[in-house]
Amino acid sequence: MTDPLESDENGDAAVVVRSFAHPELFAELYHRYAADIHRFCGRRLGDGAADDVTTETFLTAFRTRRRFDTDRASARSWLYGISAELIDRQRRTEVQALEALAASGYDPVAESRADRALRAPLAAALAGLSTGDRHAVLLVGWADLGDQDVAEALGIDVVAVRNRLARARRTLRAALGYDDVLPGGSYVEEIHVLRSFRADASRPDRARLAPGRRRLLDRAAAARGPRRMLGRA
Repeated sequence: MTDPLESDENGDAAVVVRSFAHPELFAELYHRYAADIHRFCGRRLGDGAADDVTTETFLTAFRTRRRFDTDRASARSWLYGISAELIDRQRRTEVQALEALAASGYDPVAESRADRALRAPLAAALAGLSTGDRHAVLLVGWADLGDQDVAEALGIDVVAVRNRLARARRTLRAALGYDDVLPGGSYVEEIHVLRSFRADASRPDRARLAPGRRRLLDRAAAARGPRRMLGRA
């Protein structure tokens, strides 16, 4: 196993390892990734729910940080995986919002740059996907993760990821009225449309993220407390 403190002193793995002794250092990962995680959650659940899910993502990551694979170059897929698990708890809300858009044309979550004629069928198709397939295709389309990153995020192998993506993309292509497979077996248009769907979801500013950071630092301070007390005993 590579020593993360030797391989990259500023890398995510090094931050995690240093946080074992100095818990407050874990807040650096919040600084690096909270805005991206929030925007991903916001596109799926809306800004209000995204506040809570983002905060809980980092609190969960902090609590379980000793399980993080320090051979990973980045904590990004790990954090997206935690957020996906938390979104699972609100999947009914997510699906109902997609179904409402499909039925009415109104999106309670965010505006889209996607063609208006494509929004309703795309929303209906996303609502109809299994939870696992929806996670996979949105981690690719909205979080820009590669197949291996999605596998790490969801705790499955790459073959399973590719199977999920193939099913999801066939469903999206059918809903959008595209031919099933492009020459060479590639899929392009449906991911392009997916990336424009809810693309106007806002990226949170520092003020919006500040309460979550404070909660994380409070948790870190509580984690350090017993060690300080023992040191004085």
